[in-house]
Amino acid sequence: MPKLKVLPHAALCPQGADIDAKTGVSICDTLLENHIEIEHACEKSCACTTCHVILRKGYDSLEPAEEKEEDLLDKAWGLEATSRLSCQAKVGEQDLAIEIPRYTINYEREGGGKK
Repeated sequence: MPKLKVLPHAALCPQGADIDAKTGVSICDTLLENHIEIEHACEKSCACTTCHVILRKGYDSLEPAEEKEEDLLDKAWGLEATSRLSCQAKVGEQDLAIEIPRYTINYEREGGGKK
């Protein structure tokens, strides 16, 4: 079973966490199942950037992001080359380490998610 290491986040997970993750389950669902309340304003429908995470280990083990996710990631605060939307990135066979950015931009709540 792969492990998901969550680096410390002042509000959501101050001590960090090491989680047994299930292959094929999204990072977002894995966090929520383990009481790490990452924001997911669009209810995991790939319509916002609030569940943005940065992979510090295991990025290449994930399936590539689809175009819709890539387009949204361009709007994420603190975007890095190994950023993903946790609602779309599914745990594979390898261990992962993630950082939850300090800030998030909630386009849904701010009315920017609708065209």
